[in-house]
Amino acid sequence: MRPRERAARATAHALLARVRGGVIELVEPGGRVVALGAQAGPPAAPLRARVVVRSPAFYTELVGARGVGLGRAYRDGLWTCDDLVTLVRIAARAMVAGDRVRERLLPLTGPAQRFAWKRRANTRARSRERIAAHYDLGNELFARFLDETMMYSCGIFERPGATLREASVAKLERIGRTLDLRPSDHVLEIGTGWGGFAIHAAQRWGCRVTTTTISRAQHEHAVAAVRAAGLADRVTVLLQDYRDLRGRYDKLVSIEMIEAVGWEHLDTYFAVCARRLKDDGAMLLQAIVTSDLTYRVERASVGFINAFVFPGGTLPSMAAIERSVGRTDLRGVRMEDITAHYVPTLRHWRENFLARWHELREHGYDERFRRIWELYLAYCEAGFAERRIRDVQLTLAKPGFRAEPLPELARIPTLTIDDLGPPAGAGADDPLSAAASS
Repeated sequence: MRPRERAARATAHALLARVRGGVIELVEPGGRVVALGAQAGPPAAPLRARVVVRSPAFYTELVGARGVGLGRAYRDGLWTCDDLVTLVRIAARAMVAGDRVRERLLPLTGPAQRFAWKRRANTRARSRERIAAHYDLGNELFARFLDETMMYSCGIFERPGATLREASVAKLERIGRTLDLRPSDHVLEIGTGWGGFAIHAAQRWGCRVTTTTISRAQHEHAVAAVRAAGLADRVTVLLQDYRDLRGRYDKLVSIEMIEAVGWEHLDTYFAVCARRLKDDGAMLLQAIVTSDLTYRVERASVGFINAFVFPGGTLPSMAAIERSVGRTDLRGVRMEDITAHYVPTLRHWRENFLARWHELREHGYDERFRRIWELYLAYCEAGFAERRIRDVQLTLAKPGFRAEPLPELARIPTLTIDDLGPPAGAGADDPLSAAASS
């Protein structure tokens, strides 16, 4: 081991030894096993993960670039883990203390981060490039791990054993009931996805839907799906930036699109939503959010997710959303937290992705891509499991909205980690190798 790697190894050991969310066993080159960290929380639910270090370069990546370095090292095969979700859950618990340290450093680090971010802010052209970098990876990719509705957002599991498709439909039904969609409504959707909501809304409630995306692959798929469903007279699919929309609508829906807006454009996003709604209109926003502390320290920084998966993305906090909404004439009328349901949603996606990897490999996706995407799906599942990130449905209304109280909805079922069974790959020495051989 070279001197730089030895120094990085010592630093990595010191950092991991301070972890109090669980125990990480490092199996180092040569076979030595080192247990670092300590259990915290309920003793009945200890967290323990085993990391196999395949190259000393792992340590330099971890110490030099933290989350980005860890992701790059995993992509390059420098380490593996017996349970990625548990490992990230341990890390999520440790991040709370790290956030406080980074908050204290913000007067020093914040200006440089914000200056760097401005140079890569989400202009219209950059937004199209960044959306393409994720959503235009190929419809065959998303079709392999999503359900038939092609909903790429949190479902709602209304009963034990519900399928992913049932959870997606339950979520769509809840959105429609919340907004009391009717045939007379003209609904604007910001963020088409692959057309799942627009088609469901037009079929189920008979309303007209105008939906927009800036992903060419999504637009192509959605247009074809609308035609195949015989709904071309009810659904219009635009290839247009939300900032360029015109007209006014009865209702507005935006399902997990706000994360791509960029923190510097939150005011613009909500101003557009307010302008596009009629005076008595209402909107439902489904958003992945983080705490305000995490938002403040991470919004202008580069981490694993926006480095490798969602370039330019930022998770807003509820406080940031409230501040931006407060600058419009919109008001909040309902909020529901569906975070617990993202854990099984993501678990389904990850299991589907791994189970059908052999098909994706035939489409030209390589091993580095597979590693990044399995880590991404596990990373998000763990984040929701630990409530590092949350998923909420917010109903906002214009001043003239008088349809209150809102329709009564069935209580969202409560889920716990124990309800979900063992995670995919738990107990395997190297789930990636197992998946690759399938």
